[in-house]
Amino acid sequence: MTPLFLGLAGPTLSADERAFFTRVDPAGYILFRRNSVDRAQMKALTDDLRALSGRADVPILIDQEGGRVARMAPPEWPVFPNGEAFDRLYDVAPMSAIEAARANAQAIAAMLVEVGVNVDCLPLLDVRDPEGHDIIGDRAFGAEPMRVAALGRATIEGLRAGGVVGVVKHIPGHGRAAADSHVELPVVTADAAALERDLAPFITLADAPMAMTAHVVYPAWDASECASLSATVIGDVIRGRIGFDGLLMSDDLGMHALSGDFTTRARGVLAAGCDIALHCSGDMAEMVAVAAGVGEIGSEARARLDRAMATIAGAAPATPFADLVAKRDALLAYA
Repeated sequence: MTPLFLGLAGPTLSADERAFFTRVDPAGYILFRRNSVDRAQMKALTDDLRALSGRADVPILIDQEGGRVARMAPPEWPVFPNGEAFDRLYDVAPMSAIEAARANAQAIAAMLVEVGVNVDCLPLLDVRDPEGHDIIGDRAFGAEPMRVAALGRATIEGLRAGGVVGVVKHIPGHGRAAADSHVELPVVTADAAALERDLAPFITLADAPMAMTAHVVYPAWDASECASLSATVIGDVIRGRIGFDGLLMSDDLGMHALSGDFTTRARGVLAAGCDIALHCSGDMAEMVAVAAGVGEIGSEARARLDRAMATIAGAAPATPFADLVAKRDALLAYA
């Protein structure tokens, strides 16, 4: 098994993808809207990926946050609220906001499990900042760390109750970044004392099963490398100050915050301390280059992967999807 989560090009596996994935044996896969046509197609695809991997618990990821980040979209699937909706409710009824976030996440999980997806790249623990780029914006649970942590915890719990592993992101915090890391490399110039605010939700949820790094430079910790490529940030801040010991994946290697060829990018994030290199585009030439930069998954990384997936072993969702949505909507109406 290689320490890679890889995307694929379309709604079904091509012959080339099937041969490549068989040879490379990635640790897991990630799906996007191009892979999400309808329920029958997605279930067939995820069944195919499980059969190909030979692992019933192979991680199959998706970014299904709600709001503007939703890979499974209407008309086949319903719209879910963004993080800001729960932030607004928290202003008037904190416990109701927490319950609404939990019900919402459990409803998302029910939708994902139906089509064979078992990992959701949610919740964001990025603390919203008025100077930050809108790439986070209304996706965030708010501008107050305790609130972000409380709603993030409820989201992880709701996902787990529904049989889905949650991924906290973007560790150690993307909220202050004034640029979109999909487009360019953000640099956050706040000092270490100020950055404690950004770390707080991640510290509170340090027991999360999985986390995704930020392609952001923090000169207070490392002036030369973004967090995903920084052994200092990963070792001293993420594993040290935050105390996170779950599975750590990089953000997408294809984002323009990173430079160099894909082999170099993959080697770089793994050498810095990421357990998994994430590559999303499904472009075969890029994936071949990524795979050339990695060897077998390490024993610590494999143990973290196994622990993360074990958190949903035996999960048996009991509450109907419609009831969860109705509970969420009734609570959100108070805002």
